[in-house]
Amino acid sequence: MTTFLQFHLLTTYGPSNPNRDDQGRPKQATVGGAPRLRMSSQSVKRALRESAFFALDLADHEGKRTKRLYQNLVEYLVGKGVSEDKARTAADQVAAIFGKLEAPSKETKDRISTTLAFISPDEWKLAEELVEKIAAGEEVPAEKELKKLVLRRADGAIDIAMFGRMLADSPDYNRDAAVQVAHAITTHQAQSEEDWFSAVDDLNKSEETGAGHLGETFFGSGVYYQYVCVNCDLLISNLAGDRELAVKGIEALASALARTAPKGKQNSFAHHPLAHYILAEAGTQAPRDLSGAFFSPVKAQPLLEKSVEALEKTRKEIDAAYGKVWKAEQKLHVGKGGTLDEITAFAGATVRGA
Repeated sequence: MTTFLQFHLLTTYGPSNPNRDDQGRPKQATVGGAPRLRMSSQSVKRALRESAFFALDLADHEGKRTKRLYQNLVEYLVGKGVSEDKARTAADQVAAIFGKLEAPSKETKDRISTTLAFISPDEWKLAEELVEKIAAGEEVPAEKELKKLVLRRADGAIDIAMFGRMLADSPDYNRDAAVQVAHAITTHQAQSEEDWFSAVDDLNKSEETGAGHLGETFFGSGVYYQYVCVNCDLLISNLAGDRELAVKGIEALASALARTAPKGKQNSFAHHPLAHYILAEAGTQAPRDLSGAFFSPVKAQPLLEKSVEALEKTRKEIDAAYGKVWKAEQKLHVGKGGTLDEITAFAGATVRGA
């Protein structure tokens, strides 16, 4: 049976704009007929991948998501003394493994891929080895066989194992995500606000008045509910059976979820929130999120504690109707009990025992 690890987090954000829409406003959603502030799943996952918990503990096990493999391979070969023409010819063949290449730039002759490809450290190393062989004059197999020399269905890239990837031109090497991340929403009604600001020219003369610059920025604040679901068996499978790396990865994920936020406008608002409440659940039943707790927006103060009450009430009622989906749980509730170390250890033990 599949083991699932589910996280439910409640985190307060003061005035901030961590995840903007195309107009520069905090992203929003209408939930239960009421406006809410929102942080996209994509922004949360990027923040997790870039967090110190991944960078410090898993530096050698993170992939690169890029369209610029071609130029990196050219620079790699030129750095080894290969002529630029030979380097570009070899890079053409290898970079195309990850997606079709656009026409060369007229100014730089560089080419970028049409696909923003997630490339694991193993695949990157194999691509460099292959491009060296081509530049040295070795014959290469046909396209399908060429891909087999580089692409991998499972390897040691923890972020690709967690969040998956899609290669449109090579679907056999797509990776199903072992970690599902929901869009975070405020538990209560919330809307974007606007701040008009001015800046003074430091070299103004004493008799000069007025601003050197006028502008506006947007922000919002609230209590956000974040849901994350981990398929522990798939995570281990995506890592080619490396259970200990999966444990290390899930511990980094648990730590990052509690202490990491998207970084939009961080210099302007200095948002560095810590989760106030974390519920981690482990079990073999089909998972379920608890967003229904907030379809009717929380209205009474204190919003944070009322959000905790709404979440736990909904959980209890769903469990009563459907049966418990969890066999074990661990909580952190600031001021009430539990620690992040306990949450992290619980997550690691769940994956180790999957």
